[in-house]
Amino acid sequence: MPYLNKFILEKVQDNFDKIEFNRMCWTLCAKKNLTKNPLLITEEDAFKVWVIFNFLSEDKYPLIIVPEEIEYLLKKLIEAMGGGWQQEQFEDYKINFDDSKDGLSAWELIELIGNGHFSKGMDRQTVSMAISEVFSELILDVLKQGYMMKKGHRRKNWTERWFVLKLNIISYYVSEDLKDKKGDILLDENCCVESLPDKDGKKCLFLIKCFDKTFEISASDKKKKQEWIQAIHSTIHLLKLGSPPPHKEARQRRKELRRKLLAEQEELERQMKELQAANENKQQELETVRKKLEEAASRAAEEEKKRVQTQVELQARFSTELEREKHIRQQMEEQVAQKSSELEQYLQRVRELEDMYVKLQEALEDERQARQDEETVRRLQARLLEEESSKRAELEKWHVEQQQAILTTEAEKQELENERVVKERALQEAMAQLEQLELERKQALEQYEGVKKKLEMATSKTKSWKDKVAQHEGLIRLIEPGSKNPHLITNWGPAAFTEAELEEREKSWKEKKTTE
Repeated sequence: MPYLNKFILEKVQDNFDKIEFNRMCWTLCAKKNLTKNPLLITEEDAFKVWVIFNFLSEDKYPLIIVPEEIEYLLKKLIEAMGGGWQQEQFEDYKINFDDSKDGLSAWELIELIGNGHFSKGMDRQTVSMAISEVFSELILDVLKQGYMMKKGHRRKNWTERWFVLKLNIISYYVSEDLKDKKGDILLDENCCVESLPDKDGKKCLFLIKCFDKTFEISASDKKKKQEWIQAIHSTIHLLKLGSPPPHKEARQRRKELRRKLLAEQEELERQMKELQAANENKQQELETVRKKLEEAASRAAEEEKKRVQTQVELQARFSTELEREKHIRQQMEEQVAQKSSELEQYLQRVRELEDMYVKLQEALEDERQARQDEETVRRLQARLLEEESSKRAELEKWHVEQQQAILTTEAEKQELENERVVKERALQEAMAQLEQLELERKQALEQYEGVKKKLEMATSKTKSWKDKVAQHEGLIRLIEPGSKNPHLITNWGPAAFTEAELEEREKSWKEKKTTE
């Protein structure tokens, strides 16, 4: 598989189906190597575990998966099954691990997962769904998947679809079996995703803007909506940076860390070998010195009498050197013990750093969730502030309009007051004129009464003359106060008498004619 990945699979075109190629390789090797013992997983699940093994294994022959990658895979599976990770159980498994092997082969890994040692209490369907989910993430590069509602572009109706998010595309299907594909949403660095307010009875809406189309999608709840928005944001950010999917980048970091630790361990082994070589050289030097001492002792025995003083000096010098060499050897042994202790402390520190890395990942996930919650609260506060500012602006507008209305009302009230004063003055003047006219009318009535009395006296004296005047009506007529009724019109102009007077005179004429 390393040869195929490096020289063949990485150079094929995008339309090459790597899963079918892996299935062909699986068919060639599974029958001979797969265990005959009954397993809790199906052959299809075993194939998926085999493909995941090829992804996580070390790039050297024979292929193995190291304990760190086994722990990573088992954690993924347990999380997908909704269970809790038992670190103590895995540590017990590592203790019982064969020290002669650096990891597990593909078939041993399939047997480990198929035996259900780390999935006790889980049924076959749950384990199968967990393997499929991890397979989709690690092999198919599926960053997120799930059911959501999508608004159509033509009929504008809402239909439930199974969405699958990958690094540069979002595909949607009729159901999660991925058989009936309905379309794709192509992602690039220019795409964006926005949250939408609830409308038309649909909640948890968000919008995906691409180069030529816009897609409206409704999630099942606010949490799913936020998770999809964050996942699409992260995908677009990875596209802008040109980075691989997160799981591939994490796998590369883990390999680099193991490679670094292995290099440091090899450096420590090299230093230990150098110390051992130096110690052996010192031992050889001591052995050479001992032989020289024996030769000197034999020569001294022959010349004991002549070289007694010389031999004592040599023995003292060699004893001093021997003590010094012993002291040096003791110091080197102490240094070796110290280096061994430092190596043990370093390994302990590496284990602590691994635990700290796991805790930091958990803390990072908590911090990311807290940031998401904080961003949600911040957006809610911003929206409330915008609503409050708009309401305040409306209230200020209403206040200004009310002040203007009050000023207008005050002006109208002042104008009405001025008109009322003018009308009162005009009324007073009219009342004064009316009183003056009434006074003049009374005076005219008094004059009229006086004239009437005089006329009555004159009428009584000139009755005959009045009869003549009555017979020749129209030539002469006494001037009397006229009535307010409309006057008659004669051939000579407006008449000096009314219809009532005319009727009385007609009656009198008829009576006179009757008597005659």
